[in-house]
Amino acid sequence: MKHFIRVMKALSDPNRVRVLKLLQDGELCVCNIQVYLQLAQSSVSRHMKVLEDAGLVQRRRQGTWIMYKLSGTHESEYEAAMLSHLKTWLEDDKELKQMRLQTNLVNTEETVCTV
Repeated sequence: MKHFIRVMKALSDPNRVRVLKLLQDGELCVCNIQVYLQLAQSSVSRHMKVLEDAGLVQRRRQGTWIMYKLSGTHESEYEAAMLSHLKTWLEDDKELKQMRLQTNLVNTEETVCTV
């Protein structure tokens, strides 16, 4: 039950759901997520820690940047199931459509991160 509760807790915040939807389009740097969500870096980092602890995202370091992507491996069936369902959920949300359009326009390699 612990894994189930952790995944549900991670999905209980709208900003964390937005991050997961953004990551469906590919890997993002913390600084990009910060811009898209219009949140402070500390808030984004806190959200990403919850998502990572739930097994929904993976991170890697690229120089001074921290890059996140949807998890490809899962400790339990809950992470895989929720990420699978989330792919088709919220596709008609206007705010998410706009954010996802932004992510397609930004080339991470050209973005200057201060993280």
